[in-house]
Amino acid sequence: MFQKILIANRGEIAVRIIRACREMGILSVAVYSEADKDALHTQLADEAVCIGKAPVSDSYLNMERVLSAAIATKSQAIHPGFGFLSENEHFASMCESCGVAFIGPSGDIIGKMGNKSQARATMMEAGVPVVPGTKEPVYEWGQGLGIAREIGFPVMVKASSGGGGKGMRVVSGPEEFEGNFRLAQQESINAFGDNTMYIEKYIEEPRHIEIQVLADKYGKVLWLGERDCSIQRRHQKMIEESPCAVITEELRQRMGQTAVLAAKAAHYENAGTIEFLLDKNKNFYFMEMNTRIQVEHPVTEMVTGIDLVKEQIRIAAGEPLHFSQEDVMLRGHAIECRINAENPEKNFMPCPGTVKDLHFPGGNGVRIESALYNGYTIPAFYDSMVAKVIVHGEDRQDAIRKMRSALGEVVVDGITTNLDFQYDILNHPVFLSGKVNTHFIPEYFE
Repeated sequence: MFQKILIANRGEIAVRIIRACREMGILSVAVYSEADKDALHTQLADEAVCIGKAPVSDSYLNMERVLSAAIATKSQAIHPGFGFLSENEHFASMCESCGVAFIGPSGDIIGKMGNKSQARATMMEAGVPVVPGTKEPVYEWGQGLGIAREIGFPVMVKASSGGGGKGMRVVSGPEEFEGNFRLAQQESINAFGDNTMYIEKYIEEPRHIEIQVLADKYGKVLWLGERDCSIQRRHQKMIEESPCAVITEELRQRMGQTAVLAAKAAHYENAGTIEFLLDKNKNFYFMEMNTRIQVEHPVTEMVTGIDLVKEQIRIAAGEPLHFSQEDVMLRGHAIECRINAENPEKNFMPCPGTVKDLHFPGGNGVRIESALYNGYTIPAFYDSMVAKVIVHGEDRQDAIRKMRSALGEVVVDGITTNLDFQYDILNHPVFLSGKVNTHFIPEYFE
């Protein structure tokens, strides 16, 4: 087992990983930008190293500085968390070259699954159902239009290297295709430096369902239930829950076994997520694979009792998975709400600032993931998510009541948050019915 791990991240996920290291008797090293010198993760870690100025290109995305910090502190491994360098194939390969374990899959696997065109091709060859669309990359709008006509409108134009909703456009008809293709491609070039696109059939009224998988270095792959991530705004998730309200046990088993098939086809190692679209007729299609820990991993932990971060560390250290598929049991219902420093009434404009008063709820089945504290100034340079509230109840109705109670206790004075917006969602009759899809927020709140 590792004696010291460097966490190449910030905020609540860095704090989450530091706590897991403490519980495992592993020393932790935090890296931080100049803007994060007073951040909670720098105070909780056993060591902290400043790696540059506030902009991410000078700090959290600077691979050489992160690796130099790991080598200087004699860290044996790097945990990338989510975002930043977590799905950077070059960084994972650099870690391997420097003799530092990357807590995640290899650079080759990250590259293979991060390229959506290649990931689709891999899944198609393995017999995993995919949304009808292109197997080969598309670079010109005229070529894409011909493919779209064959597939049938509406279609989705997607950046091959995309993520977080960037480089994606829904196109309803041929007259809209050129403009949307060019916009999505330019967005992909700006965000990812890649002009590779692909076209797929647009699934109407879809639910966003993901299956958590764990895979060790010895070929053992397990799935840990599903998460419903359909409550999202512009492809950014807001509320996640497990299990999904409309999935039967038979469908759950089929989706889980398909996720294992997908992970094995990718020769995957460590924690990963197979993301599916579930249509209104309960047909499911592979969408993408996330080769890292997810923001919403706590809901899986709450219903299974399995600590995913600890499992990540054990797998990277070469330990085999110590439990079997039969040991994975889903108990109760878990919901996570993301609390963001943003103003929903002003088009969700980010609202960084200083926390003047802070109170988080507690009680049975209530969990808080956050890096906030009284007097902390939230920097303007990074993601607006400042906390996650997670609850576990006997069933979905109990979990919703518990989440309402928990959100009602949250106080984050000094900044504007989306708390009231989350509360409105939790009281909406369509959400309460469980009959939601990814269009829920645009349809009822925008």
